[in-house]
Amino acid sequence: MQFRSLEIFCDVAQLRSFSKAAKARGVTQPAVSQAIHHLEQRLDVRLIDRSTRPLSLTDAGSRYFSGLKLILAEYHDLEETVITQASHFRGPLFVGAIYSVGLSYMPDAQEAFRRLHPDVDVRIEYGRNETVVDWLMAGRVELGLVSFPKSNKQLIAVPWQKEPMRLVCSPEHPLAGQTEVSLSDLDGIEMVGFEQSLQVRQMIDSELRRLGVRVDFRDAFDNADTIVRAIQANRSAGFLPEAVVRRETATGSLRVVACRELRMTRPLGIVFRRTGRPSPAGYEFGSLLLGRPLEPDPSKRDDPAGRKPPSTGASVDSPTSVVA
Repeated sequence: MQFRSLEIFCDVAQLRSFSKAAKARGVTQPAVSQAIHHLEQRLDVRLIDRSTRPLSLTDAGSRYFSGLKLILAEYHDLEETVITQASHFRGPLFVGAIYSVGLSYMPDAQEAFRRLHPDVDVRIEYGRNETVVDWLMAGRVELGLVSFPKSNKQLIAVPWQKEPMRLVCSPEHPLAGQTEVSLSDLDGIEMVGFEQSLQVRQMIDSELRRLGVRVDFRDAFDNADTIVRAIQANRSAGFLPEAVVRRETATGSLRVVACRELRMTRPLGIVFRRTGRPSPAGYEFGSLLLGRPLEPDPSKRDDPAGRKPPSTGASVDSPTSVVA
C-alpha cells in the first residue's frame, strides 16, 4: 500500500469531497477516486459513503481516519526530526534578547544548544524591546526574545511562556519577616519599580488599580537588574519577574513574599521576520527554547493528513513595550 494513498484518504475524509481533495493534493480527481478504491479493496471494507452530499465516512472509515491522523502526524514528526538531525549546522547565530530574558535563560540555552550543534556559535545581543525589534527588522539578528509580544505585518511572534511576577523585598524590609501578606499590607507602601513608559509597569499599575491597592513607586528604572540593586541598597520592595531574582532569593539577599490576591505574569515570546525567515539553526534554537517546533508560517491551516499546524500565538506590534 502506498503511503500517498493514506494521505489522500485523509484529505477526502477531512474535506468530504473527491474534487477538493484532488485540488489540495495536486492530483486529478480520477487519481483520488482510484486511490480510495484500491484502499477499500485492500481492506475489504467501505470507507466512504458516496451516496451522501457532501461525502461522509462509514463507521469503519471514521475509525480508520482517527487512527491514521495519529500515525501520519507521528510519521511527519519523525521525518522532520531525522532531516533536522541529519543537517549539519555551522557558523554564527545572532539572537536579540531583552536584558532580563537574556541573562536569566540564555546561558543554559546556549550550553544545551552547543552540545547538540557544536559548530554553531550562538551570539546573544542585549537590548530593550524596541531595540530588539529594530535589530530584527535590520537583519542584525534572526530571532528576538521579547516581553509582551505581538505580531504585525512585518513580524511573527510565537508565545513562549508566562513568567510569574513576584513581590520581593530586602531582608531588612518590614515585609521580610512575613511569609504571606494581604493586599491591605501593601496599601501605601514605598517601592522600587519599572519606569511608567514600560508595558510591564503599566500591567502592574493596572492590576493594583483593579485590586484597589495604592503603591508609592519612589524610584523607577528601565531594567530589572537595576531594580534588584536599588531594592537591596534602599532596603525596599518591588515586583519583579521570577527568573530575574532566582539567584538573589536563593542566597537570601532578597526575600519573596507571598500574596494570594496578586497573580501577575509577564508574557514572553520569540519573534522573527515574516520575510527573511530564520536559518535552520535559528529554527532549531527557537524550537529548543519552546520545547516544540518553532513553526515558520502561522497562516497555514490544519493539514488534512494530520500534520501539525503552526502556532499563531501572540506576536510584536509597535516597539512601545519595553522591558529589560
